[in-house]
Amino acid sequence: MDLAKRRAVITGGGRGIGKAIALALARAGAQVVVTGRGLEELTAVAKITSGHAIRADLGQRADGDRLVGELAALGHVDILVNNAGIADSAPLEDTDDAMWDRIMELNVTAPFRLTRALVPAMVRAGFGRVINIASNAGLTGYGYTAAYCASKHALVGLTRALAVDLGRTGVTVNALCPGWVETQMAAEASARIAAKTGRSDKDATAALVAMSPQRRLITPEEVAHAALSLCADLARGIHGQTVVIDGGQVMK
Repeated sequence: MDLAKRRAVITGGGRGIGKAIALALARAGAQVVVTGRGLEELTAVAKITSGHAIRADLGQRADGDRLVGELAALGHVDILVNNAGIADSAPLEDTDDAMWDRIMELNVTAPFRLTRALVPAMVRAGFGRVINIASNAGLTGYGYTAAYCASKHALVGLTRALAVDLGRTGVTVNALCPGWVETQMAAEASARIAAKTGRSDKDATAALVAMSPQRRLITPEEVAHAALSLCADLARGIHGQTVVIDGGQVMK
């Protein structure tokens, strides 16, 4: 696949899934722009990919607006990967308005606003790829994650609605739905399980692994491979889909 003439923006691109996607797209020749909150991590990825790093906290709308302006200065965007997100968890009674709003803002509203800003130019160009990094939590439910599951279901719904709107434009919109991935987010989840149950970190991680029929965590590179495949010209018929990458944990 040759993406030499394509510019790709990856939010949350400094580590984990976002970093893996940035590296995969860069290897295919894309001009990569990574955004996120950790400038040091972003700068390191930008150096590896010969790309650009823009610090932006997309949980803050002013930062999102500034990001759009800085992207406009760089030039046309062909590929948008909405990857930035958070996965705070709590039982219902402890899920306050602040937690709910924080999760919804970053996991749903920020992707919507960035897509709204960048897609019109893709439509005019007759080509575009929007890849939303959702979760298999957007297809089912898990305990203590009402806000997170709701946000990922919303992101899947946004993906499907936009696919209808953009069906004849040359722009495709899809959602990747990973299960537990070998990232800091999974490590933090294991730590929370260990703290609440008294298990060791190893046993807590084993509990996550046991959720998959393959009895393993997904790697960031596996998610990146799926993202890269959606960028191909021959992937134009893959549209409005949820691509589940979880080793068979959710079969729907």
